[in-house]
Amino acid sequence: MPRSYEFLDHPGPIPFAHRGGAAGRPENSMAAFQRAVDLGYRYLETDAHATADGTVVAFHDRTLDRVTDSTGAIARLPYAQVAKARIAGTEPIPRLDDLLGSFPGARVNIDLKDAAVIGPLARTLHRTRAWNRVCLTSFSTRRLAQMRARLPLFTDHDVCTALGPRGVMALRAKSYGGTTDKLVRLAATGVACAQVPYGLGPLPFVTESFIARAHDLGLKVHAWTVNDPAEMDRLLDIGIDGIMTDELVTLRHVMAARSLWPRPTPLP
Repeated sequence: MPRSYEFLDHPGPIPFAHRGGAAGRPENSMAAFQRAVDLGYRYLETDAHATADGTVVAFHDRTLDRVTDSTGAIARLPYAQVAKARIAGTEPIPRLDDLLGSFPGARVNIDLKDAAVIGPLARTLHRTRAWNRVCLTSFSTRRLAQMRARLPLFTDHDVCTALGPRGVMALRAKSYGGTTDKLVRLAATGVACAQVPYGLGPLPFVTESFIARAHDLGLKVHAWTVNDPAEMDRLLDIGIDGIMTDELVTLRHVMAARSLWPRPTPLP
């Protein structure tokens, strides 16, 4: 029997608000996530780090330096200190609990940024009972394997996870005519999608054959981070299953022009 993933239960291509929609509000801030929801987005993309005392925060970088008025590595700081930092000098860093609790009708794509977040994130998802509305991904194949080992088992719905880098490259090889049994096993044991860059430099990474091979294995394909309307159109033309963007209004216009923008649904 094919596995069912509530996270992926969506009519048509999924529009994702990357870091909440980083082009419109400070990235990974509650202000960004609120704007995304107000624009009609029901899929929010974010990142996860754990503080020294085990609080999971929605934040991209390992350190506070690039986007806040503070400095230091999140993993070495207590939450009380991280909480004083302001993104772009104005917005506090959200706890993942607060993001999940503030938008209970939204689904959240979570990128595990560090091995230290695995245990705290598992506890957060258990505490919030949010397993059915998250997708877990990472740039580390090992990190994803360690996270999958902590996932609960459900009768009807499983927790959505994405391919790690090794799986992505195997899928890319398969799109050029290669074969791999490992991808088949992954698709059968909890991996539901491939989340990949839309291109590498001037060349497309996501092609029609890449999507076709993924679909043959039962995998969805989500492309990031797509801010150009022409590239959005290209991906929709070849059958992409989801697009992550900073440019929320642009993607909404492109999808609406194709009658692909989802009908608004009220949040609880």
